[in-house]
Amino acid sequence: MIVRESAKAITDAVGAVVVGRDRALHLTLAAVLAGGHVLLEDVPGLGKTLLARSLAGAIGLRFARLQCTPDLQPADVTGSFVFDPTEREFTFRPGPVFTGLLLADEINRTPPKTQSALLEAMQERQVTVEGRTFPLPRPFHVLATANPIEYEGTYPLPEAQLDRFLLRVDIGYPPADDEVEVLRRRLERRKEEAAVDAVVDDLAVLQAAVEQVDVDPDILRYCVDLARATREHPSVEVGASPRGSQALLLVARALAVLDGRDFVLPEDVKECAVPALAHRLTLRPETWSSGATGVEVVTELLGSVPGPAGARA
Repeated sequence: MIVRESAKAITDAVGAVVVGRDRALHLTLAAVLAGGHVLLEDVPGLGKTLLARSLAGAIGLRFARLQCTPDLQPADVTGSFVFDPTEREFTFRPGPVFTGLLLADEINRTPPKTQSALLEAMQERQVTVEGRTFPLPRPFHVLATANPIEYEGTYPLPEAQLDRFLLRVDIGYPPADDEVEVLRRRLERRKEEAAVDAVVDDLAVLQAAVEQVDVDPDILRYCVDLARATREHPSVEVGASPRGSQALLLVARALAVLDGRDFVLPEDVKECAVPALAHRLTLRPETWSSGATGVEVVTELLGSVPGPAGARA
């Protein structure tokens, strides 16, 4: 399958720069093929920014980085009207959101008002400034990073914005051998920057292939059962909405494409269940105070919710 070969070329190109991040790259690429946005959440220094920049280069998207700070204003994201003295009129100057892949670095460091400026862009692929609507380039994707362990000077993402991210992906520390390889490659290239050239010409072609993936009715029911189970779990105050079950379906189809299949397996749904659902759950106060997480809830449900018996093997 041509799409599988293109996806392998992308992962190989990014893997030459980003070491030991195969799972995170696999899920992030699947989310992009499914047309969604990704929240990369982990401690600083694990390669989140490098992964985003390298992926943008490999898939041939124009890349822009937005460094989120407490004084960032919505106009710094969307753009604004400025007066042009030569034309004697106000003209629109686009912000960094007008790109192919936007990296919103440390998104939890900017106030909710500015965070919300991304909501329309992420959901509607457009921005509205002073009553005028401007469409964003297609394709358009947001990769945001967040530090989950630092709270001073940060603003937790509201549930409405978390729900706009198709996946939340944890990076994790690399194994010792991979960390040694990171240092070895840094010595080899003799410079800090590591560029990745485009290996695909048209991302839209790959994204269109996802829409051709067949889904068994039992798989559809399995996606719904998992999402509904989060709403009935005793530790959860607000479970995943239908957008959560749709996220399961979209990413599972993309994972099938990456695996060279034109149909979805139950394993595809299970692979993306935690990153697709865990961030959509609001836990009860007593559960949250005990240290339990949405990841633990979804992992438990994967072991208790029956899988599709009649799905294609």
